[in-house]
Order: sequence, then structure tokens, then C-alpha cells
Amino acid sequence: MCGRYVVISKLKKIEKRFRTKPMPEGLFDPAAFGPNTNVSIGDYAPVITSEFPDQLQLLKFGLTPFWAKKPMYLFNARSEGDHNKEDSPQYHGTMGIINKPAFRHTIRRKRCLVIVDAFIEGPKKERLSKPYLVYMRDGERPFALAGIWDSWTNKDTGEVISSYAIITTTANALLREIGHHRSPVVLSEQHEQEWLDPELPLGDVTSLLRPYPAEEMNAYPISPRIKSSKNKDPLLLEPMGERIYPEYDYELYQDLKLEGMGMTQARKRKNNESKPPNNQGTLF
Repeated sequence: MCGRYVVISKLKKIEKRFRTKPMPEGLFDPAAFGPNTNVSIGDYAPVITSEFPDQLQLLKFGLTPFWAKKPMYLFNARSEGDHNKEDSPQYHGTMGIINKPAFRHTIRRKRCLVIVDAFIEGPKKERLSKPYLVYMRDGERPFALAGIWDSWTNKDTGEVISSYAIITTTANALLREIGHHRSPVVLSEQHEQEWLDPELPLGDVTSLLRPYPAEEMNAYPISPRIKSSKNKDPLLLEPMGERIYPEYDYELYQDLKLEGMGMTQARKRKNNESKPPNNQGTLF
């Protein structure tokens, strides 16, 4: 299940990639946006909603439906709903999400793009005790996961909280290599605007809830320190071993621009001295 992911792209890059503008002053504070190497449940992170498809927003990760009596923090929504309980990658049946009480309203009218640079998965048994960073092989980032969102009002305080969940589907070949049984729904760029269209026929919506081609992705192991949502430092993303699929064109680890994420010069020197051999000291 996708409960952790990475957003390190700068605001301007996200706006350019998704052709958006920030929300008007008072609704979106650019100062609140910053790189997050470990987006976790309860964090605020950038999304683009069907309500404002040309604007960037910060919403809370962990969906609370509008009808809930208290916060629920639903971070994932199974595309198959109650079907395919064995998580067979050959499943091509009904997308039961359209009938689930928690999601049947949002899947129809309140869809969103969840902006990510990579996401974190681990084997079904070990989970985040053996985590992998999953990314696009062509270097394309950020990219979008299929999400749903809603706004909930706290009746005691009157506070309105907008939150979101990531839709999951069956694992592709890469996720199965990791040992995981699920994958977030990754949207191709050509389908992003369709996903945000509230008038898109439901059949077309559910047709997008399929695994992304494994050959366009890759992954490498990272530190189990990612298990703690309190850990947000850039070293969380440093490779701890070989990639799942061999690659020969590497981007330097400095692509992360550690200077811009608060790493001191002394710590940078220490990090450079401790980089693993054979090009493992790379990111994405």
C-alpha cells in the first residue's frame, strides 16, 4: 500500500510541469511548501483537484469523507474495492471502488492529481523494514498519482479540512520483484486532464485504474529509517543497494540539491566520503 512518497521538486518546476498557478493569496501559502523526502499520513502536500484544475493546493494526506463524524485518515483506496482480494495481477474485472461508501462520491466528482517525485514500497511481509524507492526510469519527475479528495467540517470547531487518498491497483512486474502486492495508480501525462474532468464518464474513469508499465519504472533499496514519519532528511533517499533493473546512465546524487534542503557543508563532505562504490551514490 502506498503510505509514503517523496516530493522534492521546487514549486516553480511543479507549476511548469502541470501548467498551474498557486492558489490565490490566503488560500495557498508558498512559504508552507517545501521538499519532503517522507510524505506521511497527516502531512500537507501539493495536489491539483478537479475543482481547481489550473491551481496548486496543499491538502492533508489521509482522506476524511464529508459525512464522517470524526477524522478517518483513509490514505489508500483500492480500485477493485472488495473484489480481487487475492490481489491477482491478472484481474480485469469490476472496479468496486465506485460502490464503496467511503469513495463512491469522490471517485465520481472529486478526483485529484497527487504530485510526487517517487514513492516508497516494501515487501508485503517486511513492509517499510525493507523499503524501496520507486521512480520513473526516464528521469521524468514530478509525475502524478491518481487521487480522490473531499472536504470535511469539524462540527465542534467549524474548521474545514480538505484531504486526499491515493488510489491503488494491482502490482506490476517491478512491484512484484520488490515483493509488494499493490501499486499506486500512476497516470500518464496524456491522461491527467481527463482524470480531473468531473464530466468524464465513469467507465472512462475506471479504465484508467490499471498498473503502470513496469519497464518505464525502476527502484532501489533505501534506509528503513523511512519508517518513522518524523525522519525527513535527504539521506533517507540514499541508495542502500543495487537497482531492481540495471541502468547504465546515472544522474549524480547531487541532483537532489542537498544544499537547498538544509544540509551543511560539513555534513555534505561526510556524505561524499561515505558514498557507496559502483555508482550506488545516485538518486533516481
